[in-house]
Amino acid sequence: MSEFSLSEINDRIAKESAFIDPLRSSIGEVIVGQDELINKILIGLLANGHLLLEGVPGLAKTLTVNTLAQAIDTGFQRIQFTPDMLPADLLGTLIFNQKTGAFETRKGPIFSNIILADEINRAPSKVQSALLEAMQERQITIGKDTFKLDAPFLVLATQNPIEQEGTYPLPEAQVDRFMMKLKVGYPQKDEERKILRQAARTDKLKPIKAVVKSKQILSAQETINDIYVDEKVEDYVLNLVFATRKPDEFDLGDLSQLIEYGASPRATINLVLASKARAFLEHRGYITPEDVRYVGKDVLRHRVILTYEAEAEELTSEDVIQRLFDSIEIP
Repeated sequence: MSEFSLSEINDRIAKESAFIDPLRSSIGEVIVGQDELINKILIGLLANGHLLLEGVPGLAKTLTVNTLAQAIDTGFQRIQFTPDMLPADLLGTLIFNQKTGAFETRKGPIFSNIILADEINRAPSKVQSALLEAMQERQITIGKDTFKLDAPFLVLATQNPIEQEGTYPLPEAQVDRFMMKLKVGYPQKDEERKILRQAARTDKLKPIKAVVKSKQILSAQETINDIYVDEKVEDYVLNLVFATRKPDEFDLGDLSQLIEYGASPRATINLVLASKARAFLEHRGYITPEDVRYVGKDVLRHRVILTYEAEAEELTSEDVIQRLFDSIEIP
């Protein structure tokens, strides 16, 4: 237990997380039927982790991220990735000024707070690497100068799962840099009726007003560090991750034929961080196994690499992860 008592942490979280409900309702004025996606994006923002969004076109991925950026008083850049893109198009470059006879830095669109990297798998590997380096280091080098990126800094990358022609799939080592990989699904029928009534118009949706300052987000990111994690919950997280590496030790021997590579320690860290952010969203000062289960698939789905046998049986990493959650004892 930290230097704070649990009641003190709970009181502090309740006070610090007061902006969450107005923020959710503000985004909900524009976005219908993507409550879980909004929650998970907020978890990424609070836990200071980048997100990869996968879904077919037309599911409001871009609109959701744009609306979030409007609701927070912060910068936003949408970058459309294309096969002819260069790292300089993303990061910026040195321009020669004929008047002064010197090179000047022209910063690229990455210098903002919330970055929507649309169709990241359309850009060549050099551009993907440049973006992922910025995500990891939170700084950019142009020429001889290094520039720190402003906080908060959140990258939300999208990819289309159905159209693979002319794409450059992200290597596993790069996908691992994303805290969570979110699958964006279709809305329910009643939700789509609301979307129809709201959006089937020739005029554009009105922009929403900012309800949260960026300094509140930074303060929340600091506060999340004090959220209490019980040793039993730590054990639960460790068991889940270790079961992906050594299924035999958890009576899941048949999974050893299906898993090529288990989750890395980055998965353990991100499971706890994302669970802390979920507790913050729920105005709680401690995490529960339910928080771990809520974020578990999103944290693990891109970190558990399956064998050819699993693919031949048409199993997905979600199927395997579900087996883990069904089998590992909940504290």
